[in-house]
Amino acid sequence: MAFDLTPLWISIKTSLLAGVITFVLGVLCARLFLNVSGRVKWLLDVVFTLPLVLPPTVVGFLLLVLCGKNSALGQLLRRFDLAIIFTWQATVISAVVVSFPLMYRAAKGALEQVDENLIWAGRTLGMSEWRIFLRVQVPQAWPGIASGAVLSFARALGEFGATLMIAGNIPGRTQTIPIAIYFATAAGNMRVATIWVAIITLISCIVLGFMNYSGGQKSPSIKTRA
Repeated sequence: MAFDLTPLWISIKTSLLAGVITFVLGVLCARLFLNVSGRVKWLLDVVFTLPLVLPPTVVGFLLLVLCGKNSALGQLLRRFDLAIIFTWQATVISAVVVSFPLMYRAAKGALEQVDENLIWAGRTLGMSEWRIFLRVQVPQAWPGIASGAVLSFARALGEFGATLMIAGNIPGRTQTIPIAIYFATAAGNMRVATIWVAIITLISCIVLGFMNYSGGQKSPSIKTRA
């Protein structure tokens, strides 16, 4: 019997799309955090970080309540003959939610380290706040932002609990590698489970190796500045 590689393609496709969405949202939310103050700042940080500490099944349950057919969003989508639950789009949503905090906190930490003198220099030159953000802050914070992007991709690739709850286990549609491992093990098919474990471990090692290599390439310049 031929080995079905569909979970690999679904996982890669899901993680790539989720990575792009998470990258944009994480950087923008990090900028938002830096531009507010007081209790609002504290509340935003709690909300943005919460999926990182909640169990994936709790995240999945909340997404199920939010996107289910009986929710306001679900009823709105039904008017347009659309659905989220048990679709490939649901795997992307769950991957975005669980990996977002890693991207957000990495971007926030990197942006907080940008020299404020550079920001004020941009303002002195008449640059708008968005131009300063895109042309000064992001390039200066790029190593940290890139690391967050890699980690969020790896987290999206390994997402299991929330994905299973809102996307289910539909072979060829929503079955990602972690879900394939779980159900292969439950069925006693240790050969298939072992192959998938080896594949996802290899991919994770490549991703983390790439992150460490990129960080190592930039470390000399950081030491020089210090």
